[in-house]
Amino acid sequence: MINKLLITGGTGSFGTAFLKKAVSNNEFSEIRIFSRDEKKQDDLRKKLQNPKVKFYIGDVRDIDSVRNVMYGVDYIFHAAALKQVPSCEFFPIEAVKTNILGTDNVLTCAAQEGVKKVVILSTDKAAYPINAMGMSKALMEKVMVARSRNLDTEKTIFCGTRYGNVMASRGSVIPLFIEQIKQGKPLSLTQPEMTRFMMTLDHAVELVLFAFEHGEQGDLFVQKSPAATIETLALALKELFNNNAPVETIGIRHGEKMYETLVTSEEMLKAQDLGDYFRIRADNRDLNYKKYYSEGQASKLKGEYNSDNTNRLDLHGMKKLLLELPEVQREMNG
Repeated sequence: MINKLLITGGTGSFGTAFLKKAVSNNEFSEIRIFSRDEKKQDDLRKKLQNPKVKFYIGDVRDIDSVRNVMYGVDYIFHAAALKQVPSCEFFPIEAVKTNILGTDNVLTCAAQEGVKKVVILSTDKAAYPINAMGMSKALMEKVMVARSRNLDTEKTIFCGTRYGNVMASRGSVIPLFIEQIKQGKPLSLTQPEMTRFMMTLDHAVELVLFAFEHGEQGDLFVQKSPAATIETLALALKELFNNNAPVETIGIRHGEKMYETLVTSEEMLKAQDLGDYFRIRADNRDLNYKKYYSEGQASKLKGEYNSDNTNRLDLHGMKKLLLELPEVQREMNG
């Protein structure tokens, strides 16, 4: 099959992880990497040296550059985003420009060009959002669903994924802890009992591929993932690296939660349990409010799916999962 795939934000953690699988996949004849960082593109080009992979400089904020890369594309994985919680807290308008308006640009051009399917990548911080990053991602999801209502499903499908923290991704805590261990510094914990979903990049790729294969109009997919406390994560790394450095509690940073939610109580009412995944169907009721007064949903809330009530990793389980990460293996091997 000859299909052209576009990955926005393709030089980021997800894009580079997906490329490792996609370059050998005969389903894609061409993979376009779209991002604004020419240095990362040049590094990736030299590393891959694969004629199937094409590189485009541009920014999702600029609809003209988005339209330029869209011609002839069959599928899109939309990963371009501002992801750092503290940065978005201080510069919320920048998060709006990239995460919301940038996504709208991608979806607008995709619909115009007749792209077969777009999968947007969202985050657990979009569920019950309390920070600017999560709020912008929540609105990104709403934009996707709203746009999907006006599409001809036979021509184009918009769907999405929502996943938790990707372990060892750019700006995450694992690289920070490893660097502190290497420098002989204390490990800085925000709050020991804070819980986070633990998801590898491979799991993130699996989730996006599942949405790619099974996504229908307006769907949002969530992968069930284990979680751990930040203290368990820090102790696991200390044991793996035979480190005796103390652990210091520095307090919760700007816009952080004690635990993260992947599926809200309200979403659980309509979520389909697919075994390893939840499918959250789009609410496609229209604006005829009178009808809803007599035909509303009277179901009782089931409770949310979050990092406090999912499977909790102990120290052994956390160490085992950490050892699956190439980043941790490289550091342990010197």
